[in-house]
Amino acid sequence: MNTNSNSYIIIYSAILVVIVAFLLAFVYQALKPMQDANVALDVKKQILYSLNIRDLDGAEAEAKYAEVVKEEAEKDGQKYYMCEIDGEDIIVVALKGMGLWGGISGYISIHGDETPTVYGAYFNHESETAGLGAEIKDSQAWQEKFIGKKVFVDGSDTHDVALSVVKKVEDPTTQVDCVTGATLTSNGVNDMIKAGLKDAGKNAVELFFKMMCTAPADSTAVEPKAEEE
Repeated sequence: MNTNSNSYIIIYSAILVVIVAFLLAFVYQALKPMQDANVALDVKKQILYSLNIRDLDGAEAEAKYAEVVKEEAEKDGQKYYMCEIDGEDIIVVALKGMGLWGGISGYISIHGDETPTVYGAYFNHESETAGLGAEIKDSQAWQEKFIGKKVFVDGSDTHDVALSVVKKVEDPTTQVDCVTGATLTSNGVNDMIKAGLKDAGKNAVELFFKMMCTAPADSTAVEPKAEEE
């Protein structure tokens, strides 16, 4: 075959493309289980961060997650993680929203069935500005400002969300000061919290009850628990 002919070049290129595509597909399939495991571990670490459990390596995070997360649930498209720490029931709510340059996400843990308050919080982003919007992920100090804030408006049967991120804090029991120099990203976090927890509000009581009384509703095992509470 004439190696300088157009047909030779086309056939050679086609064979090369097929070989490279096969190799890439093979490598992808070979690495996919490891990639999936890393993604799953990262999610578990983020949930632990929202429970104020940090600085764990992979094995430690897996063990701690198995210890504190008792059940995972999804209701009305909202993901929940029912946890227990030192005998206290805590619900972690998964959140998703939009920041300045891309998607943002987070987890907020809530405790207290009568007056739900924030136990801990963790936020993540896809592509926010380093040193500004990225502080929602990088600044543990800012995330810790959420701890102890009331989640819902007092006396609201509809579970209106009181927790918010604002430029000027007027109610320190429910408001967190925004990240300096990152107003738009902070607004995205605020919108994400309002939307995510509004959906979660009507389900939180039911899920708390489910977590504390896991037996079927007609079981006599539930009754003593209800009387104690």
